[in-house]
Amino acid sequence: MTRPGTSDTAARPRVDGPRRGRVPRPGVPLPLLLPAVIGLAFLLLPLIALLARAPWRDLPHQLTSTEVWQALQLSLLSATAATAVSLVLGVPLAWLLARTDFPGRGLVRALVTLPLVLPPVVGGVALLLALGRNGIVGQWLDAWFGITLPFTTAGVVVAEAFVAMPFLVISVEGTLRAADPRYEEAATTLGASRFTAFRRVTLPLIAPGIAAGAVLAWARALGEFGATITFAGNFPGRTQTMPLAVYLALQNDPAAAIALSLVLLAVSIAVLAGLRDRWMTAAS
Repeated sequence: MTRPGTSDTAARPRVDGPRRGRVPRPGVPLPLLLPAVIGLAFLLLPLIALLARAPWRDLPHQLTSTEVWQALQLSLLSATAATAVSLVLGVPLAWLLARTDFPGRGLVRALVTLPLVLPPVVGGVALLLALGRNGIVGQWLDAWFGITLPFTTAGVVVAEAFVAMPFLVISVEGTLRAADPRYEEAATTLGASRFTAFRRVTLPLIAPGIAAGAVLAWARALGEFGATITFAGNFPGRTQTMPLAVYLALQNDPAAAIALSLVLLAVSIAVLAGLRDRWMTAAS
């Protein structure tokens, strides 16, 4: 029996249970743990081997050689130019896919993302058939304007933009779908045109998605190999990017190939580190 003024709950002994928000994790079954560890080792072992065999003492000399420096410079410039092309063309394309409804939109989205799964060499062949001197469009560019894209630095930018733009489009489209379209509608009701609403309202809202897509596109362009060598060739100082230089150096100078591979590895790690907060926000 409890005293007057007290409740049964207060009189009962307090039993501390597990803290709220902390769920006990079950143990990992051995049939899952073993393949997981093997898969992790399979992915990390080549990277560890690359770091272990790197010529650290000769690395400054390797990276400052004329051939390597030309490949580095061309790769950075072409990847940046390809990203700029992707931004100019990809952001409006992502807006069209996310904000408008038209017949065949699903097919258009599938075609836009096709370069993600298309073998890069096939992409290079397709670019040759479209933009080569005898291509569907390339023959008119050559005849009317004297523009020849294959086996030129501009061809490198075109090949890299072709494989990199889908990464930006997917990122921006996902951000647009997550953004509330009522802000744009409110701007249009106040007298703003659709383009003004896009420029003054939508762009600031989706800026993080554009930045994430641009970084992904830049990293993809920097590492492009198949479409570049097929459409632009492998000419030192003109079309030889870092991946092409790695392929060529592996036959003649393995130390230079490892040095360039380390640069690409460092860029990839920097991209992953820079996008980690973006991915964590999207996951939450």
